Amino acid sequence: MNFVFVSLQRINTDRESTSTNLARELARQNHNVLYVNSPVNRKDYFFTPESPFVAAHLHAIKSKATPLQELAPHLWVLYPTQPLDSFNWVPFTKLFLWLIKFNNQRFGHEIQKATQDLGFDEFILVNDKDIFRSFYLKEILRPRHYVYMDRDYTVGAPYWLRHGPSLEPALMRKADAVVCNSLDFTKRAQVYNPHSFYIGNGFDVAQFNISHSAPVPEDLKSIPEPRIGYVGALITLRLDLNLLIEIARARPTWSFVLIGAEDDAFAQSTLHHLPNVFFLGYKHTREVPAYLLHFDVCINPQVLNDFTRSNFPLKILEYLALGKPVVATETNTMNEVFADHTYLATGATEYLVQIEKALAENTSALAQERVAYAEKFSWEHIAKLFITHLQTL
Repeated sequence: MNFVFVSLQRINTDRESTSTNLARELARQNHNVLYVNSPVNRKDYFFTPESPFVAAHLHAIKSKATPLQELAPHLWVLYPTQPLDSFNWVPFTKLFLWLIKFNNQRFGHEIQKATQDLGFDEFILVNDKDIFRSFYLKEILRPRHYVYMDRDYTVGAPYWLRHGPSLEPALMRKADAVVCNSLDFTKRAQVYNPHSFYIGNGFDVAQFNISHSAPVPEDLKSIPEPRIGYVGALITLRLDLNLLIEIARARPTWSFVLIGAEDDAFAQSTLHHLPNVFFLGYKHTREVPAYLLHFDVCINPQVLNDFTRSNFPLKILEYLALGKPVVATETNTMNEVFADHTYLATGATEYLVQIEKALAENTSALAQERVAYAEKFSWEHIAKLFITHLQTL
């Protein structure tokens, strides 16, 4: 099969996403994949972009580098050369739709040329949450099938609030299928499109492999056990800061190790004044397994809101794949997918009880059960499930 991916996420960054991983895996399974990096905004021509990856894209445009490049066998990336204008300030959705059609046409014509250059006579278009720039791509590109991917509560963010809540359901309705990485998202999508399917989330099995041995990282060596660890963005939009403060104060003999970039609330929080809380900063994904291997319990203290309530937390798979006991905030997804292999809690009191249980009950047999369960969520399996659903269309 031939696939074209459009997404909010670039494929050549230090972050992975459902779409980038799925695209790479489909290519590994000998499907032809064109991944379209996000176009640059016109303002990026006049102001230095914060992202080094956007800056690199701009440099490629200005130096007239070839926009279509081969990343790997069966996998190509397109760097669109046409800058797009922002119309998100427009208050009326009907006018906004009329204006973004011009962006969609510029974007679509570049994709169309790339598919012709690659010899894609027909293809499946996969839209990963690119609601505005790709709203009309089905009509412009006329793919064999059009698939919308729902894997996060994007429309609740400020940028999307004006037009996203009405346009995302419209995209779902006109899609031939909607694929979702959580059961809650699937239930929501089925309201708009009966061809909505759950495929779950995946992770890099080779990278998060319990058979790997790694010495204790230098900045972890002096931190006493038991180490209760979290890896991920430290932001109050997704994490319960007050819960972390409460459990850290309640167990001064436990070391709480937090790895990730902090928002202002975390950076200025009481946690920085507690002697048993250790902030180790951002770590590249390649470095993360070495830290997880030397945690005694891994946690995911989500705050419950529209952004987190229905999500599928990828970090749970990474924790389990290394055999670690996991204590996480109870949500529908955690109950439906992970209840048999994690300890679930709501509130600080339950967190303390469940962490104590996780420390007391941990055995090598339980660790192996966790590893075996996590391996069911390999990208190879997710890609095959994705193809199976497409074959029903």
